[in-house]
Amino acid sequence: MGTALDIKIKRANKVYHAGEVLSGVVVISSKDSVQHQGVSLTMEGTVNLQLSAKSVGVFEAFYNSVKPIQIINSTIEMVKPGKFPSGKTEIPFEFPLHVKGNKVLYETYHGVFVNIQPQKGKLTPSPVDFTITPETLQNVKERALLPKFLIRGHLNSTNCVITQPLTGELVVESSEAAIRSVELQLVRVETCGCAEGYARDATEIQNIQIADGDVCRGLSVPIYMVFPRLFTCPTLETTNFKVEFEVNIVVHLHPDHLITENFPLKLCRT
Repeated sequence: MGTALDIKIKRANKVYHAGEVLSGVVVISSKDSVQHQGVSLTMEGTVNLQLSAKSVGVFEAFYNSVKPIQIINSTIEMVKPGKFPSGKTEIPFEFPLHVKGNKVLYETYHGVFVNIQPQKGKLTPSPVDFTITPETLQNVKERALLPKFLIRGHLNSTNCVITQPLTGELVVESSEAAIRSVELQLVRVETCGCAEGYARDATEIQNIQIADGDVCRGLSVPIYMVFPRLFTCPTLETTNFKVEFEVNIVVHLHPDHLITENFPLKLCRT
């Protein structure tokens, strides 16, 4: 005799927001009738801060003091003790998504340090114009050895709606060296900590090439990047952790020069 249990959510994309009702059915299948002591269903939402292999020794100092943060917890009794008949039994359920106390129902997210098991925000556009030359670069040891170049462009906004693409344009006005490629690099920055210290981890989560080869001078190159749904979330900042995002414009010059310009982003779901 075997009994199988499955939980099916009504909403196909499984995306819910605070205040909505999570509904579905519990499906119990058995070849024979089955005695049971009742059926209950529990929904939990937590934020877990976990140890990254990169930060062993750094993070351990405060790892134990940063416990999982519970933001939602609810249990319902679905069926009292009794017997399920043979075949398939479907039991409907509904969970209102109400958070505990003054907690915030953060968006589901999986990163290096931060996992959130299950936010709307206001967005103000913030366009950015940029100019990249040897003189504007940071952390350059031998600036005089760099070839001369002038790159201009703009991002339409660094405050971004997570469901809409990052857009803008880039123009290579001049460059003594030939260009090999131009890339957009999306970076996720996770910071976790408490009074004892903190750990910061930056991870490249997407890299797309927007130009290949020696770009024509004066030609507008479109900047267009869709945010990957599984690796991004709205920008978060709490007492114990932060999840932030940055985009790098990376220009490869012959023979072996790498130019990077960094732009912090604020992601929001409206």
